[in-house]
Amino acid sequence: MQKSFHFSKKLKAKQVFTMDFIPKAIQEYAERHSSAEPEVLYDLNRQTHLKVLKPRMLSGHLQGRLLSLISHMIKPQLIVEIGTYTGYSALCLAEGLAENGRLITIDVNEELKGFAESFFQKADMQDRIQMLIGHAADIIPTLPGSIDLAFIDADKKNYRLYYDLLLPKMRPGGFLLADNVLWSGKVVDASQAKDPATRSIMEFNEYVSRDPRVEKVLLPIRDGIYLIRKK
Repeated sequence: MQKSFHFSKKLKAKQVFTMDFIPKAIQEYAERHSSAEPEVLYDLNRQTHLKVLKPRMLSGHLQGRLLSLISHMIKPQLIVEIGTYTGYSALCLAEGLAENGRLITIDVNEELKGFAESFFQKADMQDRIQMLIGHAADIIPTLPGSIDLAFIDADKKNYRLYYDLLLPKMRPGGFLLADNVLWSGKVVDASQAKDPATRSIMEFNEYVSRDPRVEKVLLPIRDGIYLIRKK
């Protein structure tokens, strides 16, 4: 019998979302015409679906290849990720690290730390990825500056807080990515505006769109990715 991990209490902050507003056939077509998942990521994807609650929180094939490609283009020395989950996106981002580069990933759920780190080791990335457990709002101020690439994929109510804490630590020309910014299409549904998570994402999107410190484009990929460049 497969062992299952039940982390419902500590995952309540991460909302359940369906992401079904993009047709399945289009998603599958895009994946078939993109680079394949590396074997370790395929296994991580499979094991997450077998053993962990809410597996759709995992970045997945198409988004993962985008994260890897962006990282390869930037060749970052320092990546900071907010929201590790089972480590899929961290491994994708780490693929493009410069020589001697490192990735710091932060999550509040200590119960998934061993699971994620086992895959960091399988990918031979255990010396390049550091996983910190705690509240990102407390940890970000302690991080070094000159961040080249940041990825926000955590509790939606604090997206703006994480953004405002990260941006001053990023080098000019650095990139910040924010996930789930279309929130299953709810951001364009006025009837959803009273939902706290939806409202937080809508307010974050509006804030970024008006921020003169950055250049930005909102990409309708999977559940929406905000691609943001610090001027």
